[in-house]
Amino acid sequence: MDLLIRECLMNWKLKALMQNIIALLPTKISYSVHYQVQRHFGSWRRVNANTMSKLMSGLEICERILKYGHTPKDKVFFEVGSGRTPIIPLVYWLMGAKKTITIDINPYMKEELLREFLEFISINGLEVERLFNNLIDHGRWRALLDFSRKGDCSLKDFLELCQILYLAPGDAAKTDLPEESVDFHTSYVVFELVPPNVLKDILKEGNRIVKKEGLFIHAIDYTDHFRYADKKITPINFLQYSDKMWKLYAGNRYMYMNRLRHDDMVSLFKFVGHVIIAEEVERDQSVLEALNEGKIKLHDQFKNKSNDILSIIWAWIISRKS
Repeated sequence: MDLLIRECLMNWKLKALMQNIIALLPTKISYSVHYQVQRHFGSWRRVNANTMSKLMSGLEICERILKYGHTPKDKVFFEVGSGRTPIIPLVYWLMGAKKTITIDINPYMKEELLREFLEFISINGLEVERLFNNLIDHGRWRALLDFSRKGDCSLKDFLELCQILYLAPGDAAKTDLPEESVDFHTSYVVFELVPPNVLKDILKEGNRIVKKEGLFIHAIDYTDHFRYADKKITPINFLQYSDKMWKLYAGNRYMYMNRLRHDDMVSLFKFVGHVIIAEEVERDQSVLEALNEGKIKLHDQFKNKSNDILSIIWAWIISRKS
């Protein structure tokens, strides 16, 4: 049975079918089954690898805060998309943040994963500390190590230690937070998973809660996320389908992808009144070459895009409200 499930997950169409079936289950059962599949057959089997990756994600956000003339110290962060563990908010706290509000439409966070993360951090303290390149708050770092060595760590106590407010299920487009109470509005590989109309409302709410001098820092993965399991498909495999057909494959709560391209995303930011401070884009040269040679099939709705745009697989958008 295990082998059968693994093989299904390595074929994107079978994986899509499985996720659609799981999404049809009653909500509580659906969340549980989805987690167990991720835990035993997906990326959450490798907690140690995820720890370093998640820490680096938070550090990359903080690096851009510093790069564009700000500091995380004594600042309030707002994170869209909490995920399974509060590791990115942990990075903010270790970099001196005053508080992080992290919000997710799905109550994904798991205490058992947090405990494994903390165990990894405790064992690999020197390696983790080096990641911060002398920018870590050493008092907080020692407090974290003391906390992790207790063994039986609760999620509630961890969130309290690191000044993290976790809201799930929550609505990032309707937060009820005070106006101009947030310094940095952040996400990491989340915006591509949000319907465009909802994304627009999230940014509008961000305009309300972020301070005038605050920043929006968002990392966006423009690839077909099924490619991480199915290595036979291209990074833009999903662009060959109509909206109607793609909804049949990935219209569920677990694998929705809006398929916005980078120019669409930038236009959306500008539509809500943002000034773009920086766009840091990454193109896939093999995709660009295949597009130039006509080797990648595209649906009509994407054929008006330039190959330069279609080959962008990743971007950072750093902006502020005007």
